[in-house]
Amino acid sequence: MNSRTFLASVLALAAGVAVIGNPFRAAAADADKNQYYEVRIYSTTSDAQRQRVNDYWQNAAIPAYNRLGIQPIGVFTEQEDSATNSIYVLIPCDSLEIFSAIPAKLAADADYQKAAAEFLSAPKGNPAYDRFESSLLVAFDGMKHISIPPADKKPNIFELRTYKSSSEGKGLNKIKMFESGEITVMKEVGLAPVFYGRKVIGANMPCLMYMTCGENADAHKQHWSGFGGAAVWKQLQADPQYKDNMIGMIRVILKRTPASQI
Repeated sequence: MNSRTFLASVLALAAGVAVIGNPFRAAAADADKNQYYEVRIYSTTSDAQRQRVNDYWQNAAIPAYNRLGIQPIGVFTEQEDSATNSIYVLIPCDSLEIFSAIPAKLAADADYQKAAAEFLSAPKGNPAYDRFESSLLVAFDGMKHISIPPADKKPNIFELRTYKSSSEGKGLNKIKMFESGEITVMKEVGLAPVFYGRKVIGANMPCLMYMTCGENADAHKQHWSGFGGAAVWKQLQADPQYKDNMIGMIRVILKRTPASQI
């Protein structure tokens, strides 16, 4: 058992959930449960590596995940091209059972193993990427499932934000602030949120992550301007109960890669 499988299994037990039958079918049927999100960030050092990561997800991983009922999967890279751009992958899972079962399911998938063989066994002298880090998040009650951007919007810009808090209590307070009106306003002004999640494993904890999107950079800025001017947001911002619930933000502007289903 690898560390990722063990860790996810422990989480499932801690949540008091028993794996009965086929978790991929059972959990997917319960639309009222909060989803879990894995966010992977691949560090790369060349265009060739970024192409290899994209090709792996497009031709091997996404088809295999989709066969397990896991979709849509987002694959993004930074908006501005550079030699050190990263690849960001967003993977929604309907339960911890599903998350913990993925490695074994992929190991037993002959089509995946064949399609992914070169990527999975890349040699030391020609690695497919530098490293990747992985975070596990649980969706907010205020938006329990991933949301595919509206087809008529055709977003070409995605913004991933991480909000850091000074304590777990302050982090939960920031989530309460989102659920008390921020999420609704973001939807109303056209920010088209894709997901909101509280990080349960990963770097920079305690923190939350969320993604919004827009048709282009100018439209996205206009949507944020509308959010900043909204009466509900101003009321929340001035409410003393939400004072100092953040200590910093990490903001990344992304674009989809050819592999992305979002």
